[in-house]
Amino acid sequence: IDQDARRLTAYHEAGHTVLAKLLPEADPLHKTTIIPRGRSLGLTQQMPIDEHHAYTRSYLINRIKILLGGRLAEELVFGRVTTGASNDLLGSTQIAYRLVCEFGMSAHLGPIACNGRVAEEAFGGGGEFWQQSQQTLREIDLEIIRIVQHSYDSAKELLKEHNEFLHMLAESLLAHETLDGEEVDIVYRCYQNRLRIKEKSTDTGG
Repeated sequence: IDQDARRLTAYHEAGHTVLAKLLPEADPLHKTTIIPRGRSLGLTQQMPIDEHHAYTRSYLINRIKILLGGRLAEELVFGRVTTGASNDLLGSTQIAYRLVCEFGMSAHLGPIACNGRVAEEAFGGGGEFWQQSQQTLREIDLEIIRIVQHSYDSAKELLKEHNEFLHMLAESLLAHETLDGEEVDIVYRCYQNRLRIKEKSTDTGG
């Protein structure tokens, strides 16, 4: 791939990685790479320490934020977005849908299930169905949009706050192409050291 696309991919994957590193209740990073695989120009992979059987709301929200990190990095660094985030957008919207309609974790709609399984399992596939009103369907749509947009805005502020970490990770990816979890930790410690040096310089008036 050409150097412009390679650089954009490095920042895209760095956006995912920064949020995966900084957000609580996120699965540990396994690796991030800008080596193309199939139709994907890069990959950021997380590996859970143990197999999850239940998820908290904050875990799911942070998962949405991490998925949106690639598009956000493109927007913040290059002032534009590309089609490279299409799968991320699909994944984040699916999580928001399940959060609202399957897991009953919407603060607005409350602890109800509002997907097709309600009718199917309650009435055994017979002729009776629980039909959501148009108002309920609209509220579901609005709640999904609100969750994704709020996650987008929150993740954007976090990337802005740790902009230097984003740049350091992207440059490391451009130099090495693949970073494992330990190497990301090294970059993060270097970033923290830079922050401490800047703070000391500010305190001493240097």
